Amino acid sequence: MIYSTRRFLALACYKRNDKPSCRFGLEWSQQDVLDHTDDFIWDLLYWEGKFHQNDVAYNTANGMSYDGTQLDWKSGKRTTKHTFSAASKEALQIMLYAQAISGSKEAARFLTPQNLGAAPGFAATIMETKLKTYLQFNETYPGFGGYLPWIKTDIQDIKPQDGWDNRIKGWANSVYRELIWAVYACIEALQKQPNAKFHKIADGWQDWLDYVASTAAEIFYIGKGRVCAVTEIADQTLPVDDPKQSYKCETETYLDDPYEGELFTYFLQFFSKLSKADKKKLWEYKRPKLEKTEYSQGGVGPITVRKGFWFSSHEIWNQLELPYYDVDIVRRLFLNGERARTCNSVVTKSPGLYASVNNSTDPETDTIIGYISPAGIPSIASQKDQYHDVITPYGAFPVVLFDKGVGLAWWRNMIVGKKMQNPYGSTESTRVDGELVSALVTWDSKVTTVVALLGGVVDLVRDRMRSDGIYNEFLKITEGEDIDLCLPKEKVPDAGLKDFTACRA
Repeated sequence: MIYSTRRFLALACYKRNDKPSCRFGLEWSQQDVLDHTDDFIWDLLYWEGKFHQNDVAYNTANGMSYDGTQLDWKSGKRTTKHTFSAASKEALQIMLYAQAISGSKEAARFLTPQNLGAAPGFAATIMETKLKTYLQFNETYPGFGGYLPWIKTDIQDIKPQDGWDNRIKGWANSVYRELIWAVYACIEALQKQPNAKFHKIADGWQDWLDYVASTAAEIFYIGKGRVCAVTEIADQTLPVDDPKQSYKCETETYLDDPYEGELFTYFLQFFSKLSKADKKKLWEYKRPKLEKTEYSQGGVGPITVRKGFWFSSHEIWNQLELPYYDVDIVRRLFLNGERARTCNSVVTKSPGLYASVNNSTDPETDTIIGYISPAGIPSIASQKDQYHDVITPYGAFPVVLFDKGVGLAWWRNMIVGKKMQNPYGSTESTRVDGELVSALVTWDSKVTTVVALLGGVVDLVRDRMRSDGIYNEFLKITEGEDIDLCLPKEKVPDAGLKDFTACRA
């Protein structure tokens, strides 16, 4: 009781400009987080923002993100940075900047905590630098049509990461789906500000977006509603329209999922050169993957949800960008998914939530043991063979989109584990038994939660969709109202019966 009273008084007197301790999670109880969510967010943003440093999260010289940076097992200080990146990390970086440019004080707390008013200009300057880097890449490697493969970003002029020459990927840390809508949102943010320099930066990014829209179908679409998951390029140094240039799917795996991949389907729908018939086929081809299922376990349920692939939190990324929740039935369905996600961890006695994430660090070799993709809820997923020894704080970001207090209660429950906070904020992941952590900080495992706290970039995307005249079409497709009434195709078989004698043709 004495502790509770003291804690209440401390929170009542809390000053948002104070610098919380590195291990601030231990100073908050679950109830504190629920009762004083905004103050907890202020602490979280301060420390997660420590990640946003040169040679930790990004390269100040070219504006490009790094995948992340490994940590010393004892001190938690940075050691080896991952000198590569992908468009998914770029997307998180740009979403964050879009909100900073829009004037979000929370984004400013992350980026420029000592001077909140400096955040819009700071973010816009990085976007200006980044655009120059993108354009230089396009000049050097025009065969990518403006899109990014996995890239090496520790050099001034970025280039494809080893193994990604003449290849471009559309799934799993996608090269395009998240990035294009992040840029779309950032253009809106830049154009809304009364600053001529911001408008010029926006114009440059709009030119980039128009270009990737013009090349999308040529690079990724092969007809009959099929979009390549990985595209092979004949020669990355040749322009898209060069007679010697060609594109083909590397495998017969296509981008037809109803999760993050749907971001690219909407992009093709609204901005590509595809015919109306081909656009219709996109949705017809992917529709079988959209299935409902029910969670019912341990006395919880039934809860009707959209069936996941793994039901990893990573699959919810598209909800950070597009205004799905504007359709009430879709919002309710996705909220059910978070009921299932949180209750499943209670039922299975897990201290945290699951998402595709880096596995633990081997302290003897200082290497990450590997990457865990299959981490979710098998009973409501199509893929049943999963790995549940590791949980990650970013598993909570979809919950945050619906309820910040509950989502952050789960986030806190994971970061109070040993080694789960470090000088750059939260740590990548921990084993459920607490024996190991992934001594690593990445965009995926940190900034997804931060962006969710900012509401994603949904408001910016919605406003721009309205300006572009595509918002109502988005709602219509999402509601399923783009599907025509169906005419009959089958006939009742003639099994030899005779018509009534009193009723003849």
